[in-house]
Amino acid sequence: MKQFTVTGAEQSAFLTWFTSELKEVFSSKGYRYTEDPNDDLQLVFNVVNEERPRPFRRKAQATFVVSIMESSQDRDNHFEAAYPNLVRSLSNHFVYIVHTNEGTIVSFVTPEQGFYQIRYDGENATDFFEQIYERLEPVASAQLIIDNDFLADLDERLWNGNEKTKKMYLSGKKLDEMNLLPAPFPLHKYLTDRDMRQLRKLYGIGGLSYGNLSSRNDDKGFWMSASGVNKANMKVIGQDILYIKGYNDEKRSMEVSIPPTVSPRRASVDAIEHWMIYKEHPQVGAIVHIHAWMDDVKATEINYPCGTIQLAETVADLVRKAEDPSRAVIGLKNHGLTITGRSLDDIFERIEGHVIPQVPMGF
Repeated sequence: MKQFTVTGAEQSAFLTWFTSELKEVFSSKGYRYTEDPNDDLQLVFNVVNEERPRPFRRKAQATFVVSIMESSQDRDNHFEAAYPNLVRSLSNHFVYIVHTNEGTIVSFVTPEQGFYQIRYDGENATDFFEQIYERLEPVASAQLIIDNDFLADLDERLWNGNEKTKKMYLSGKKLDEMNLLPAPFPLHKYLTDRDMRQLRKLYGIGGLSYGNLSSRNDDKGFWMSASGVNKANMKVIGQDILYIKGYNDEKRSMEVSIPPTVSPRRASVDAIEHWMIYKEHPQVGAIVHIHAWMDDVKATEINYPCGTIQLAETVADLVRKAEDPSRAVIGLKNHGLTITGRSLDDIFERIEGHVIPQVPMGF
């Protein structure tokens, strides 16, 4: 049975009621509430205040933390107000509560910029908390695959890359020219340098250069942009561009081959997703992920976090169902697009002039 707890700052009368109802609905769905923050926690509701959003210190990476904040004032942009506090509280998900004359607005924010709202008018609390459960539980129970196993065994002939990595370098520049990098949401406008360091540490998000791209090298592995690199200037093998050789299911980690002479960067959190697609579809030669949108795309129904096996499996399933898996465009709810192609050139030729910079957000 999955265990959860509620912890954190002193609660107002509303938050006392709110967290009590959360306990009730999650307990009724098979979760077991505990007051002991132990190693086996799957879910933590961490109440934080505006002055000092204190993080919950995880004892295990698998613990999913949902921080909850009740704001004392209504702001024009709830996302702008909430996102820095998501980072400062080191949360996997953030619930931002604001009371207005029309009722209570509960905003939900993810590290990948996902944002949606539920309004509560003081009636039908059961339905209200059922909605919260339906949105939070799938993402809270998702399993992260973000560990890397670095192996200094890259073929010496690839230490300086090859034609595939040269094409990735040029494709990164194309992304820059399309004005998709930096991402549409300017993190540095809202986050301090300290917040940015926390963001990178917890989520593997490396600043404004959101998105990633990869290219199949052969039937044994693929090249992929590393986490947090400037996609417009990818040159160094093992740091900017990584060779992904596989996935170790026992360790739940991505296997990355590097030259023995470099100190590597981490692989992109989406490496597990790319690996699944390449493994199943030999005709896929390249994959690009961008935080942007296109009209009339098939999209995931749940905004699973980046780097989870559930998101990877969901995207892989949509690629499988596409009319042509080697040329699919898949929407990631409240997040962006994963685009497959026979080559990087093929992808950029197809999306040029069709990309919408702003990702639509919705419940």
